[in-house]
Amino acid sequence: MIICRSALLRNGLFLISCFIIAICDAQEAQDDETFILATGRRLPYLYAISLAEALKPQNDNTENAIISRNKVSLDRLDGELLGDPANLLVSEDQSIVYVVNHHGSINNAEFRQHGGRGQIAVLNIAAALNPHNDNTPNALQSHFDSGGFGAIGLALLPEMLVVSNAENNLTEDGGNRVTFIDRSIGSLRGTVELALGSPDCDYPVPYVAPYGPPQNLPVLSPNPDWGCFPDPNGLAIGRSSNGSSYVFTANGGTNDVSVIDLARVLHGDLLAEIARISLDFSPWGMTSTPDGRYIIVASGRSQKDNSVGNAISIIDVDLVASGVESVVVSRVLIGTDNPEEPTLPLIPSVTPSGQEVIIPNLLSNNVSIVNIDLALAGDASAEIARIPLMRSDGEPARPRGSAITSDGKYAVISGGPSTQPFSQEVGHVYIIDLKLHEVVGTVTGIGNDPYGLATVTK
Repeated sequence: MIICRSALLRNGLFLISCFIIAICDAQEAQDDETFILATGRRLPYLYAISLAEALKPQNDNTENAIISRNKVSLDRLDGELLGDPANLLVSEDQSIVYVVNHHGSINNAEFRQHGGRGQIAVLNIAAALNPHNDNTPNALQSHFDSGGFGAIGLALLPEMLVVSNAENNLTEDGGNRVTFIDRSIGSLRGTVELALGSPDCDYPVPYVAPYGPPQNLPVLSPNPDWGCFPDPNGLAIGRSSNGSSYVFTANGGTNDVSVIDLARVLHGDLLAEIARISLDFSPWGMTSTPDGRYIIVASGRSQKDNSVGNAISIIDVDLVASGVESVVVSRVLIGTDNPEEPTLPLIPSVTPSGQEVIIPNLLSNNVSIVNIDLALAGDASAEIARIPLMRSDGEPARPRGSAITSDGKYAVISGGPSTQPFSQEVGHVYIIDLKLHEVVGTVTGIGNDPYGLATVTK
């Protein structure tokens, strides 16, 4: 594979660097190479990064490992960049990456509001990894409407995308819709409306004419009036031992987790939510173990009172399927030894073996590694490692996103502030060796307030 590094391109060595790498490829066996895909968030690019280059000592704390910056939307007619890429998922065959534009094709410097119409950008991965496409929309194939506002959570079904829409029209509150979108053409196939948090909420579920969208909603959080709408953020799919499948959503508005019966969804049931799991914190990020047996939920920031969590909870999907009331089988303090200290764990990832979960802690500026078996056994030492993250400029790392390489050797973590002007590439991606439990490479220049991560092998 011929790769021209973006740093070399900027120094005018494009042809020379390509030629040398081509010779090396001809002389060496063609091994698969792993790449990192990172969303730039406020700076609307999908960044493609070479893991091999990022691990070279001479490239540490540089942007040299960046292969290309791929636009997630076409430019506005006046040339301004558009898009708000937050989350992403890679297709099973690693040919396509689905990128959630949280507020659609907006200009981040102008749209400082919540409740933009959600959008899914569909990009070709081979094109995204091509350095000739740097700073172009050439990898972008199409856009899908998310079917709601403030799209964020994303999961894959064989023929459809599942999307959680966390907000409502121009407000941060008012979200209760999980949508199902055809992966081939982007057509909306179904919608599940989550129950409201209080019977006093004056809004019909499911929506029926002539009622319109909710009115007089809190525009921003935190707000003590929150609690009517679930406002689902993170999303994951769980599978029980009896073959049943469920969609789980982390509800930031009602501090609980929704359980949606997937079989009922696929039969067109608008009210396929079958249970609510109460938590003692406001959930945000979530994931599942590879077999779908357990759902790991990270505590976040309360959208009612701004309080912040410091733990993960583990939900047993078999218990959910059995209909028992108590389904949370473990809770692990992470990022701190002080139960009173907020750490704000965000987007967890589970290793391919299913043995460990990796969680970035935004406020404590570290990454926790939790052994799942120890956590399920109630062992107080379930957090087997806590790895601090540092920036060369002395600013807080502010880690948010995570992903694991397919061989389970490395975790990758995104982090960095949201800093104006948004054209500043201030984000970092940290690479952690999961045997050594230490950072072995840092890539700079990754967007502005970066979130979602994925790894692919080509």
